[in-house]
Formats: sequence, C-alpha cells, structure tokens
Amino acid sequence: QVHLVESGGGLVQPGGSLRLSCVASGDTISFYTMGWYRQSPGKHRELVASIAASGPTNYEDPAKGRFTISRDNAKNTVWLQMDNLRPEDTATYYCSRAGRDWGQGTQVTVSS
Repeated sequence: QVHLVESGGGLVQPGGSLRLSCVASGDTISFYTMGWYRQSPGKHRELVASIAASGPTNYEDPAKGRFTISRDNAKNTVWLQMDNLRPEDTATYYCSRAGRDWGQGTQVTVSS
C-alpha cells in the first residue's frame, strides 16, 4: 500500500510562491495519474492539477497560468509549484494517487 507524504506548505504573502512536494513510499507512482487537490473550511475537496503517468498535465481554472505540476517517477515524487498566490488559494493541499490514495495534507495560507 502506498504512503503519501506532502510537505512545503506554509504562510506566504499574496503574490508569493510555494513549492509543495509529495513523496510516495511503499509502492510506485509510476503507472498512475497523480493529482493535487485542496480543501478549505466549508468547501468540498477540489482538484487543482493532475499529471498522467506519461506526463500530460491538466489544470483546473484556478490553477491555470499560476501553478505547475511535475513528477519524477524515479524519485516517486510529485511537485506543485505555486506562483502568484492569492488569499483564495488558502487551503489544505492533498496529494493523491489515482484519486484513491491520499496523503495527510499540507496547509497553505496566503495572507498579508
């Protein structure tokens, strides 16, 4: 069973950047679509971006032009580079393997 651990969250000012990491252990991510999701209080968990096993990426509207998802299968790791952050990006960010396996999340707070 895969174990996913996110890191890289924190407090950042509007317009700032963060790079989230998701490291998998116990099983490979190589054959799976990996996704970053987020959830803020009172809202449903929503997809932010995903990356297929072979590399194609997909971004939901809030992430387009500001976020970049990437992966290194040899390192069993997925990243989410987030630039030009806005207060509405404040949420707990989760990594997922194929929408079935989940990490514990990392908190991102965008505030001045």
